[in-house]
Amino acid sequence: MTHVLFEEDGGLKAATVLSDAGTSLQVEHATGRRTKVKTAQVLLRFETPSPGDLMPAAQAIANEIDVDFLWECAPADEFGFGDLAGEYFGGSPSATQSTGVLIKLAAAPVYFHRKGRGRFRPAPAETVKLALAALERRRAQEAAIADMAQAMQEGRLPAPILAAGASLLVRPDKQTLEYRALERACEAVRKPAPRLLLDLGLFANAKALHLACFEREYFPAGVGFPEMPTVPEPPGGLPLSAAQAFSIDDSTTTEIDDCLSVQTLPDGRLRVGVHIAAPSLAGARDDALDSVARERMSTVYMPGEKITMLPEGAIRPYSLDEGTERAVISLYGDLDESGTEVVARQTVVERIAVVANLRHDQLDEHVTEASLEDPQAQFPMADALRALWKLTLGLCAGRDKVRGKPEARFRTDFSFYVEGDQVRIIQRRRDAPLDRIVAEMMILANSEWGRLLAEHKAPGIYRSQQMGRVRMSTHPLPHQGLGVAQYIWSTSPLRRYVDLVNQRQLVAVARGERPPYAPNDADLFAILSAFDARHEAYGQIQTQMERYWCLRWLHQENKTRVEAVVVRDDLLRLAEAPFYFRVPDVPALAAGRRVLVDILERDELALELSARFVEALAGDAQTPPEEEIFAEENAEDAAEGSAESAAQDEGAEAAGETAEGAGETAEGVGETAASAGEPAPDAAAARAGTASGLAGPPAAGG
Repeated sequence: MTHVLFEEDGGLKAATVLSDAGTSLQVEHATGRRTKVKTAQVLLRFETPSPGDLMPAAQAIANEIDVDFLWECAPADEFGFGDLAGEYFGGSPSATQSTGVLIKLAAAPVYFHRKGRGRFRPAPAETVKLALAALERRRAQEAAIADMAQAMQEGRLPAPILAAGASLLVRPDKQTLEYRALERACEAVRKPAPRLLLDLGLFANAKALHLACFEREYFPAGVGFPEMPTVPEPPGGLPLSAAQAFSIDDSTTTEIDDCLSVQTLPDGRLRVGVHIAAPSLAGARDDALDSVARERMSTVYMPGEKITMLPEGAIRPYSLDEGTERAVISLYGDLDESGTEVVARQTVVERIAVVANLRHDQLDEHVTEASLEDPQAQFPMADALRALWKLTLGLCAGRDKVRGKPEARFRTDFSFYVEGDQVRIIQRRRDAPLDRIVAEMMILANSEWGRLLAEHKAPGIYRSQQMGRVRMSTHPLPHQGLGVAQYIWSTSPLRRYVDLVNQRQLVAVARGERPPYAPNDADLFAILSAFDARHEAYGQIQTQMERYWCLRWLHQENKTRVEAVVVRDDLLRLAEAPFYFRVPDVPALAAGRRVLVDILERDELALELSARFVEALAGDAQTPPEEEIFAEENAEDAAEGSAESAAQDEGAEAAGETAEGAGETAEGVGETAASAGEPAPDAAAARAGTASGLAGPPAAGG
């Protein structure tokens, strides 16, 4: 009885021939299944052994064949497997021997290249050598992956994983051995990559993980500055103003870029000055210092720490520190007899004597609306602050008239003071008189300087708000939320790149020179786009770290039952900290109602808080802070974390200018100077709705 060996579905099969039609065969397999096989598929015809015995016996022979010796026995040119079987075994090989050789040839593509059915050609010696080396490397790599994965499953941190650090979580190269080992370990222990690496001790704590991932993404070369040439001193020959300037900032502020002054003119009227540090005088567009600032785009502020836009050597000669004379660009506004309206304006580049750095956290309780109305009340720079307060009220009333409604008042800000692992969270009124003075003067400067650029047809980077949408552009448009015809960012050039760019334009216009950026300069559009992306990212890490420190504060204070404020539906905010979270079982309550909740679980990695409703506290609902009113009116955006819709908060720009002018984001505070002109931190948290959207780095494979 005749049997055949043939290929079917990529494998070798043996069967008994039932009939032969010339071009095809009818065969029966050992299982009894009958099929039709084309004659061209047949590799070998044989009488013995039976089809059922052939393949097991041939496989046993193949296992015993030395592939190196088989390769040495092979002809130099193309050959059939039967011919090589004869050479290898000598004489006429049996069906089992021939099939064994065929199995070995097919299983050794490194040594033998397939040229057709049953036909092969030996690979050149150099090709075999290279292929074997590659196989050995793959075997070694697989062993390394297995060893690292096993170590991580057992709770040990392999040295290569330690060296890779945050690169395994931020835009990882998924072909690296470390990533593949991490992915395998995550699957085995059923943990996401950030959680597993934190448990293994790659990061000291969740805070270190969040920061490492952020720095890996936006500062891959490290947060330090490259070697740079010495920063030039301000140019000589600048006139010294007669004004006595003072700043208003938090005690921890180190980058002071705005001052105010008040002078009495010969006719008895007042002249108010807004003086902005002029680091643009330290260099030119596209020089080394400008390139560093453009790469960073902004100072990054977080509770307890910051990453500055400019190196310290460029900040110190231009920061408006008490007792110094500094180069500034100044806006002077001459007031009418009532002291509530600006009737004449002038912009000059000059030097200013800084006589005081006032600190609002030390003066807020003394400089109140009542004391500003009392001519007998004593506090530093009292006369100047009273004049500025009067102007502030007048300017604010004028903007309110344009807006069609007054700005919301009595908003709450939260300041973070971090020392080591301890944090203090302090509540304060964001619209305290000192804050309002600074905010209004910055709005005045940014609006007037936007007008100045427009009048001289010099482009700048403007911010506008129309129909509730905030956007940036290179030409002036109304800012309906602030109630001004145009608005630029120009009062924080030490810590925001767009302000530095706008200052270069302003300095050129004030001096009657050609501005560095011409209309339709492609670079301006590139800066605008890059700044928007960085600004959003920096705001996200600030919000993340504020949420982290809120959770640390709960642990530090051993808070298990806390008061919270209803924002909308099941969205609550801690009463003593700007942490927003959802409590599914809270009943329907009015916004602003205070409730008690039990803290069930805190997750500093996911930045989540799990809580259970206890009871609503007695009393009527309080008027929620402006951010919470906004969150209530925009519930869908709050739940989905829409950053664009959040910018619609009409009072946020003015409130943000308070942070910008007062410098509340300095070391140890970490409030929102970097995002001045945007919603405050608690507004940003409200927009997120749930903490899960702020969890930080992706899981393995993400």
